[in-house]
Amino acid sequence: MVSSDQRRRQLAREKFERQQQRREEARRRTRRLSIVIASSVAVVAVIAGGTYLAMGDDDKKDKSDASASASPSASASPSESSAPEPAMKIDKKAEYTMSLKTSRGDLAFTMKAAKTPHTTNSFKALADKGFFDGTKCHRLTTQGIFVLQCGDPKGDGTGGPGYTIPDENLTGLGKAGADGTVTYPAGTVAMANTGQPHTGGSQFFLVYKDSKLPPTYTPFGTMDDASLKAVKDIGAAGVAGGAADGAPKKAVDISKAAVDKS
Repeated sequence: MVSSDQRRRQLAREKFERQQQRREEARRRTRRLSIVIASSVAVVAVIAGGTYLAMGDDDKKDKSDASASASPSASASPSESSAPEPAMKIDKKAEYTMSLKTSRGDLAFTMKAAKTPHTTNSFKALADKGFFDGTKCHRLTTQGIFVLQCGDPKGDGTGGPGYTIPDENLTGLGKAGADGTVTYPAGTVAMANTGQPHTGGSQFFLVYKDSKLPPTYTPFGTMDDASLKAVKDIGAAGVAGGAADGAPKKAVDISKAAVDKS
């Protein structure tokens, strides 16, 4: 027969064991949570470090900070940036027009080869081989900066043509102000990059409202009035899910791109 003292000791042991089990379960949950948090931080760091108008992006207290964080970015792996850029075949004294047939209507912008010969030549070479056909404009920003970003064959901000081109015309929009930015006027078309010099590829952004950015993104084109209005309408519809930065709510699919001498 079990005495009352033995019974109390047994109950005490069982209580202690239950407490130890709960503590161990709590420790395991804490470890799992720590791993999840660490993984999330690592992913955020990779995205922030790799995004082109590194456009990879948190809102800040003032407009200049927002511009710096919501930058036009394009990320590509080293293996995708090892080929040489296309041989120069354009007329460097001419103007060229890039025309895009999209699910939101036709868009077009002019490029002055004299100011941006490498960029213009690259876009003509890519368009001639159908590189942009079947792609989409994967990113829209509606706060801090106001741009629609396109030209990524992967559609996630990490794709490119397999080579990079040099920055050009970086002083074309004027000298940077005290905040380190210049105004990219509505209608401007500029190159996205990784945040490092001379890392432009195929991703570009269409500015639909004056946006302040560091003068590190090659401005190489100007939209016509009808195209600017169409991009403004896409911007007014907002980002899918209601965020300020992400895929446009009005999907923009490019069926055909062409570059012709104006």
